Amino acid sequence: MLGTVGGLAVLPLLGQEEKADFTLRIGPASVELAPKKVIRTTGYNGMSPGPLLRVREGQTFTVDVYNDTDTAEVVHWHGLHISSETDGSMEEGTPMVAPRSHRRYAVTATPGGLRWYHTHIGAKRNLNRGLYSGQFGFLYIQPSNEPGDYDQEIFLAFREWDPYFSMMEDDSLDVAYKAFSVNDHSLGSGEPIRVKPGQRLMLRMLNASASMHRRIGFSGHSFEVRALDGNPVARPAKVQAVELGPAERAEAIVEMNQPGVWVLGAVEDGARAKGMGVVVEYAGQTGAPRWAAPRADPWDYTVFSTVSDSGLSASDPEERRLLTFEKKFAGHRWFDNWTINGKSFPKTDSIRIQKGRRYRLVLDNRSDEAHPLHLHRHTFELAKIGPAATAGVWKDVVVAPAMTKVEVNLTASNPGPTLFHCHNQTHMDYGFMTMFEYM
Repeated sequence: MLGTVGGLAVLPLLGQEEKADFTLRIGPASVELAPKKVIRTTGYNGMSPGPLLRVREGQTFTVDVYNDTDTAEVVHWHGLHISSETDGSMEEGTPMVAPRSHRRYAVTATPGGLRWYHTHIGAKRNLNRGLYSGQFGFLYIQPSNEPGDYDQEIFLAFREWDPYFSMMEDDSLDVAYKAFSVNDHSLGSGEPIRVKPGQRLMLRMLNASASMHRRIGFSGHSFEVRALDGNPVARPAKVQAVELGPAERAEAIVEMNQPGVWVLGAVEDGARAKGMGVVVEYAGQTGAPRWAAPRADPWDYTVFSTVSDSGLSASDPEERRLLTFEKKFAGHRWFDNWTINGKSFPKTDSIRIQKGRRYRLVLDNRSDEAHPLHLHRHTFELAKIGPAATAGVWKDVVVAPAMTKVEVNLTASNPGPTLFHCHNQTHMDYGFMTMFEYM
């Protein structure tokens, strides 16, 4: 019999007779990026990315999570509107999966669109933990109104591997990477994406990086962006390249109208040279894959938006909440610390909100770095990017550029402790988190 926790069903942990819809086993994984280049990490079901979990919008699905490691773990269901106890954050009160143990949950799949699942463990200086490991996978919630106007659907995770400590010019530490991939292979290894002229590809793209922002291009082709973070945009638009901060997703239609053998991958030459790309091969075409750099158009969320009233007026929120982000230099071969309104987690002050009220969150980035800002268990609407007002773009991660204010509209619709943080693993580990608390 099902019990309930925070409005969601949680099945007993042991002695279950019915088989779960999905099983995830946290344990050792080997990722063969290329011949003689094998990454040994922790993943799901012996691989990374983990298995694609596909469900219908509104469906209640069960997941058995087995932890086959010697350390406690947790799985975060990124982008879902679920309870704090199930979301996958210890700070919110989600129970961890103890070493050599098992938990099962029943979760209602909402909202529809491209979501993902991943570990939410701190790493600090252990580069085998957290998002530096291979613990991530796609979760696709089939929307009830999915148009299906494409010929192939392809899931692409852009990812770095083999992290190491790197010294910055100011004598502080950062993390860099030696190897790169799309899904589980580096450019030139694995099978190409095979297409025919006239086909329409639906690319479902994820930046699965622990810390790096990426600009993705497709030689000779453009992307018609349909959705960001799983949510349909107000105005689909064609772009030459897609930019994704860590944890951001984009879904785009690509018309196969340039026969040849091409490379789809990171615009940055160094990342592509180290493997962040995949070959796309038209039927009947041969030869070495070609790369053609896209135009250097700036990435702009407002291209996909409208300034019309979208239900949360960009000019009339009920209340405002200011969150100011600053870097506290550590230097001397150590990681910088990060503050929200002058304090680092766990000493940050909670942001108090009330169920049913509409809020304008003013996200004031006073640092010299861009930050992918993630609010758990909710979706928010972009209202201003710098001075540009906008509406109709809904996200769960937004990149706040360096020295820029970003404003978003939020309806407080999912009571319970709610984590807010930068999705850069290092920034999160060193203070860039706070809690939203319902009053």
